[in-house]
Amino acid sequence: MNPVVRQNAKAKDISLMEYILKKNKALARQSGLRRTILAACPNSISVMKAALRSAKRANAPIKFATTLNQVDRDGGYTGLTPKQFVQTIRQEARSINLKSPVIIAIDHGGPWLKDRHRLEKLSLEEAMREVKLSFEAAIDAGYDLIHVDPTIDITLNPNEIIDIKVVVDRTVELIKHCENYRKGKGLPRIAYEVGTEEVHGGLVDLMVFKSFFELLKTGLEKEGLVDTWPCFVVGKVGTDLHTTEFDPEVAATIVKIADDYGSVIKGHYSDNVTNPEAYPTSGMGGANVGPEYTEREYESLMELAEIEHQLYDDGKIAKLSNLKEVLWQAVISSNRWKKWLSKEEDPSNFHANSPQRQEWLIKTGCRYIWQQPEVEMARRLMYCNLEQNNIKAEEIVLSKIEKAMDKYYFMFNLIDLNEHLLEEEPII
Repeated sequence: MNPVVRQNAKAKDISLMEYILKKNKALARQSGLRRTILAACPNSISVMKAALRSAKRANAPIKFATTLNQVDRDGGYTGLTPKQFVQTIRQEARSINLKSPVIIAIDHGGPWLKDRHRLEKLSLEEAMREVKLSFEAAIDAGYDLIHVDPTIDITLNPNEIIDIKVVVDRTVELIKHCENYRKGKGLPRIAYEVGTEEVHGGLVDLMVFKSFFELLKTGLEKEGLVDTWPCFVVGKVGTDLHTTEFDPEVAATIVKIADDYGSVIKGHYSDNVTNPEAYPTSGMGGANVGPEYTEREYESLMELAEIEHQLYDDGKIAKLSNLKEVLWQAVISSNRWKKWLSKEEDPSNFHANSPQRQEWLIKTGCRYIWQQPEVEMARRLMYCNLEQNNIKAEEIVLSKIEKAMDKYYFMFNLIDLNEHLLEEEPII
């Protein structure tokens, strides 16, 4: 990873993410071309490798937005602690001689946003303490950005919406904790992202949106944290778990509001979006993509499974991996599929769902079980079977994921952004 951009950011006493966003803004003023930073959710080792390879091909930065479910002090479902995650990314980047800036971030860090904390019904005090410890581990590991998202409160009634003042108070408390910890360790500046988790509602109404900015500004000023103003604010721009149409008009409206306060809007749930080219033209500063990559990984593995079956029928391998059957059983046994059911669907019987719905639940649930021993063993056997027949199994998987990423690099106007980041013109 080329350290020059990071060193330039440090010299200006700003975070790496802020440096890149300020560069993007200056470039847009000069050329009229806007750019949207791509953030990949690293839900598997394959996605991590593919993201780095795609960034190298695009000659552009890559941001990893990892949830506390994925990577945390307990290893998350990837099996990686923050320190191990950073080491893995650095090692994989070195292996391909990547020169792009790599931004590593926590995504949706807040009380009860880790599934285990909800299931264990932690108190507010316990949940906040756990989140603070996770933030400390991320800062120690060298993360560049933390998304502070205290928009969930399991102590409220199901139909009760968390008060925006409570969201702001908890946001300020968490940012203050991070800054005190970072400064105490003498570590470089990090960036912050704030805002809502769209699945649960939140900062949607424009009056609430504006109120959030004002209250946050007052809260940070009160704590002497004016210089930690968040670079990203998450906005609801038409996409969510079940919709893929980005709304340019809504986006342009909230982009203007955020710009007045010195932030840019980040879109979440940008998976499989039908009009990605509208993100930069609307002024969107960033976009998260995650489950889409799990879907592509699953599809590529099913492609390999078909090839493996044909080789077995032709007598060219001795034993099938049965990866599909192992994957399905692992997802079903994990019960993680229940998280994505609607209120009308039966959580007691996976097979009561339609075949199409079952397939979707498996596709989206695969990310939780990639690292389970039986899944890893079946995958390795399948790769071995194919490679013995001169079929490059991992390349097929990575190329499928990379194709999905390449699309966003192109549509978000990120190609060769690295060249501009190395230029010496002043940031205004």
